[in-house]
Amino acid sequence: MTSPAYPGSTIGLPESGPGSLASWRARVAAMIGDWAASMIVAIALFGFDVMTGSGWESFMILAVYFVEASLLTALTGGSFGQLIARIGIVRVDRGPLGWWRPVVRTALKCLVIPALVVGAERRALTDLLVGTAVVNRR
Repeated sequence: MTSPAYPGSTIGLPESGPGSLASWRARVAAMIGDWAASMIVAIALFGFDVMTGSGWESFMILAVYFVEASLLTALTGGSFGQLIARIGIVRVDRGPLGWWRPVVRTALKCLVIPALVVGAERRALTDLLVGTAVVNRR
């Protein structure tokens, strides 16, 4: 068995530049940006209890993240953090993302474990299940 020439080659992505697989650094930076923005919005909407509360408030950062990431990914191909990091989500078969893929992908990311299980081509289980990849926009 031979190893692929570069990450993304077996799914038809270029080696570098726009459309190539995003680096782990960009992906982690995007997630930090998404989470920080979600914290700010959740605090503005629901108060500081989202940081210290133990009731329903404690889930509001996650809820804001889910809405933000799902909507922006469906509309622009990437969440707030991904747009800032200049990466995005594409379907491996080059079709449009539609609405269900971003919603299911984000829901799986909210469960954490599927996002940590990484398969071939630097694609997390969240991407493998919905047929997407995280790619560079630049």
